[in-house]
Amino acid sequence: MAVLSIKQFIKRVTPTALWRPISSLYWHWYNRGRHRLAAAVSVRRRRDAGRLRSFHDKYSGRRCFVIGNGPSLCKTDLSFLRDEITFGANRLYLNFPEMGFTSSFLVITNILVVEQCAHDLKALTIPKFITWRARKWMKDDVRTIFLDTDYTLPETFAQDVSGRVYEGNTVTYTSLQLAYHMGFSKVILIGVDHHYDTRGPANTVVVSQGEDPNHFHPDYFGKGFRWQLPDLVGSERAYKIAGENFARDGREILDATIGGRLTIFPKVKYEDLF
Repeated sequence: MAVLSIKQFIKRVTPTALWRPISSLYWHWYNRGRHRLAAAVSVRRRRDAGRLRSFHDKYSGRRCFVIGNGPSLCKTDLSFLRDEITFGANRLYLNFPEMGFTSSFLVITNILVVEQCAHDLKALTIPKFITWRARKWMKDDVRTIFLDTDYTLPETFAQDVSGRVYEGNTVTYTSLQLAYHMGFSKVILIGVDHHYDTRGPANTVVVSQGEDPNHFHPDYFGKGFRWQLPDLVGSERAYKIAGENFARDGREILDATIGGRLTIFPKVKYEDLF
């Protein structure tokens, strides 16, 4: 006979009309409310909000590159980016030795990445913009600047990232909001393949069974790594919002990914940018 978990038991004995609002309230509290409360009483979070404000329009009128982690990076000559301002994400640092330089910034919004890679991340000397939800693992790292990111509604675009930042189902969306906040007039995407060989329901947590076919390095989410399957549809909604915000301000997002399947932004040839 199967043994019910406490949650399953409570759900079974609670009327549906009562369970649904209670479940919804708890979900929002767990994923957003408790983090907002922690931020409200945190000296560190207030300090980091000030650090974020200091970046506002710091690079006004300039261009930057947002680097995704797709396999197409292996076909991209990253040496062109040595003197460019670049936003890396998640485990791009695995490619730093091959690149011969680091990205200017590193952005992470997925707590599974932070939890499993905290030791690696703390060793990096570049500025890191990391979700406040992962503070447990990075609170003692002085090079981390915490962002108040979340994945609850509404789906918004933060022109000022010192406040709430919607994650948009992809860390690239957070990088685009950071780039806007910093004043960049042209943002160029590379390595944003927008395609995964591994399939399954969006946002499902899975454990890798071997080498990673979805990113530039086989150990990116290598054997035993816990990660979430992508929500490509949700990320497309976010990309459209980003494009609209940039366009309204006379700025642009271009896509120079080699062989990428994203169709939201105008395509450009990578080599023609230099």
